[in-house]
Amino acid sequence: MVAINLNTTEIRCQEKSRGGLSYEVILAEPAPNVAVPKRPVTPGKNVSVEEIEQKLKAAEERRISLEAKKMADISNKLAKVEEATRKKDEITNEFITQTKEQLESKMELHVEKREAIISDMKEKLKIHAQEIEKTRETLEQQKVNEQKAIEEKLKTAQTLRDENIKKMLNRLKEHNTIKIAEIKSQVDQLESQKLEEKARIIENKLYTAEQNREKELQKKIEKVQKLERRAELVRQNKAQAPQTQDLDGQQNVIASSG
Repeated sequence: MVAINLNTTEIRCQEKSRGGLSYEVILAEPAPNVAVPKRPVTPGKNVSVEEIEQKLKAAEERRISLEAKKMADISNKLAKVEEATRKKDEITNEFITQTKEQLESKMELHVEKREAIISDMKEKLKIHAQEIEKTRETLEQQKVNEQKAIEEKLKTAQTLRDENIKKMLNRLKEHNTIKIAEIKSQVDQLESQKLEEKARIIENKLYTAEQNREKELQKKIEKVQKLERRAELVRQNKAQAPQTQDLDGQQNVIASSG
């Protein structure tokens, strides 16, 4: 509150709301008539009613003139206060405008940077997914090729075994039937054991290779899922950011003007 004291006259200025002022003017009691040198009264002469009225009229005029001067001084003071308030409001509005423009500029720059980061992450995820797909296709093709190679080897081994058996049978054709049967049985058993042993070794190698490929593929899939979850969090933050930033901007503007 601002109080201006002019002798016994008061002007009270109070801020009722942000940017608004309330003035209260309290006028003093009328000042007593200024003493005027009195003419010496002639002894034995009475003052007439007309002279008294003239004196009262002159006193009233002096009082009105004094009050007019005081009111003029009050008006000048009020004008200065209003001018100061106007300048304060102009400075406050200019500060609010500049602060708002700076906040909007920073917000736009932040959004552009965030969009660039999200775009870069999407591109990297896309490239990574393509690499995973190529790796999976390569592993599948390797598996098919290995299976074909194993089948070819088994087929070749079977052919060689049959040929060896035929040769042995031709050589042992002159021996008796029992001896030939025993030799054939032994040869079949021996060849079967060898083939089973080779097949078991090959199957163990294939199983180990398949397990290693599955582990590597699972690691890459988990990495992609992690990147996708991170990208989803960024998208959710982007959807929620404008409202939070608007509230923060309004609070900062109110705090600055207060």
